[in-house]
Amino acid sequence: MFEQELAGLKAQGLFRRLRVIGSGRGPRILIEGREVVNLASNDYLGLARHPALREAASRALGTYGVGAGASRLLAGDFGLHEELEARLAAFEGRPRALLFNSGYQANVGIIPALVEKGDTLFSDELNHASLIDGCRLSRARVWVYRHRDLSHLEALLRETADARRKLIVTDGVFSMDGDLAPLPGIVALARQYGTWVMVDEAHATGVLGPRGRGTLEHFGLTDQVEVQMGTLGKALGVFGAYVTGDEGLIAYLIQRCRSFIFTTALPPALAAASIRALELVDEEPWRRERLWKNRERLVAGLRAQGFDMMGSETPIFPVRFGGVAEAHHAAARLLDLGIHAPAIRPPTVPPDACRIRLSVSAAHSEEDLEAVLLAFSRL
Repeated sequence: MFEQELAGLKAQGLFRRLRVIGSGRGPRILIEGREVVNLASNDYLGLARHPALREAASRALGTYGVGAGASRLLAGDFGLHEELEARLAAFEGRPRALLFNSGYQANVGIIPALVEKGDTLFSDELNHASLIDGCRLSRARVWVYRHRDLSHLEALLRETADARRKLIVTDGVFSMDGDLAPLPGIVALARQYGTWVMVDEAHATGVLGPRGRGTLEHFGLTDQVEVQMGTLGKALGVFGAYVTGDEGLIAYLIQRCRSFIFTTALPPALAAASIRALELVDEEPWRRERLWKNRERLVAGLRAQGFDMMGSETPIFPVRFGGVAEAHHAAARLLDLGIHAPAIRPPTVPPDACRIRLSVSAAHSEEDLEAVLLAFSRL
């Protein structure tokens, strides 16, 4: 059975391979002994190899060792866990925060803890797989609304006005398209129809907003959304995730969220590095400024060459190549030209919307950006 399935994926150009890199994450990496410009990382602020984060992790390793050993409810907390949660709550301007081991683990745990069979969920059709799976696991009735379509969302809310408990879930930044959820409109509809809102800020934390607090800060909605999830493994350069909200929400999740209760805690060294990363977001705002400058430079250059960026508004921008074969060919050619930017294919995106997904960083130099534009000009 597996051989037949795998042969079919290969025939369709959908077989996935793991690629080993011979260096740490950064604006340039080693692939098969060659140095290439890396446009496949979500290390937006270039913090993953920052000396201050490595030093903080090293100190914590000396004190606490490597693993956390067990779940927090079973084995007890490290002080670093509670300190990081306090820092995250203050960072987001929320009463309280709770740590998770990944964004995926957070979403597949939080949603089923908040809604269940008999309740109703509303999900943007381009939400991340973790949000989709969280909706499925909840056993609530799921209504999928067209991407960023407030009229469609309102029609569904109106149709389900008598539902017991309702929750709208959306990405803040959509990871394959780089566009933003229309959060002001979503929040207004939620208030009108008595619905909660959950926003996944994975690709917005550290990137959007005057101080890098995400799409809620960007739109001035910091205290207007009940559930805010963010990650530590993208712009903050570490690993893990968190949810922020009011005291009641976090206390409830500690009692009911299975992906928090039944898993070994985040290693303390990662908590220490994350605390330092949060400080650097405030200490080094030039990183966010350079990120957006780099983004504008690449977007302007690619548009001048006639490429379609599919409406991106963020440092994630897809370049449309149509079918699977075209995207494969473009990715292979780019790698030959020294640019690592893999093709995105089904099931991640529709068959007719395959793309090269570019993710720019504050760590990219002007030389890196020029190399990218030159490579695209030769496609």
